[in-house]
Parts: sequence; C-alpha cells; structure tokens
Amino acid sequence: MNKNKIAKILRYTARTILVIVSSFWFVFALLSGSEGYGGGLKGIIMNSPNALPWLLLLVLVYVSWKKELIGGSLITLVGLLTITLFKAYRYIFLLSLISLPLIVLGGFLVASYYLDQNIEEE
Repeated sequence: MNKNKIAKILRYTARTILVIVSSFWFVFALLSGSEGYGGGLKGIIMNSPNALPWLLLLVLVYVSWKKELIGGSLITLVGLLTITLFKAYRYIFLLSLISLPLIVLGGFLVASYYLDQNIEEE
C-alpha cells in the first residue's frame, strides 16, 4: 500500500469516527440531565452548559477538517487532558471510552498530515 492510500484511510477513519463520537457525546450531554430541570426544551436549555465540552470537540473536529495538523494535535491534547480532568486514570472504562480514542484518532490525523507532506516532497 502506498503512503497516499494510507494517509487517506487514516484521515477518513479519524474524521468519520470523530464526527460520530463527538455528536453522540454532545447530544448525550445535552439531553441526559435535562429531566432534572423539568425536561422539555426548558430542561435542555438549562442543561446546555454540560454539553459545552463536547461542543468544543465538535469545533475541533471541524478545525481538523480544515487544518489537519492543528486539529489533530488539539484533539490529541484534549484526549490527554481528559485523563486528568475526568480522572480517567482511575477508571479504565472511562479511559478506554473517552481518552484513548481521542488520542488515537488525533494521532491518525497528525500521521495522515505528515504522510501527505512526505508524498508532496518526493
């Protein structure tokens, strides 16, 4: 397999999974606590601050679509930060569900960027 094909596989795998994962967590965070505020639209609006971190991830996915190296690096950094912010180092389930996928998928984007750069230089 040539470098161009590997770069495309890494890029599209990371983009697809990141869009699905970040959308899922955003909707989950938006809706999961809304019943505590009375449910309905009012509950969703009152609970919306809980979804802001996942909205940030969606923004980073968009950035990675435009600027692969910057977006991939930031997504990897967010994955590393979730280890300490969510105390994921204490819970292997949380670590494997949130932190590691972000680190790996951000790494995929960075790797695809560098693979493309090597192709252009050759």
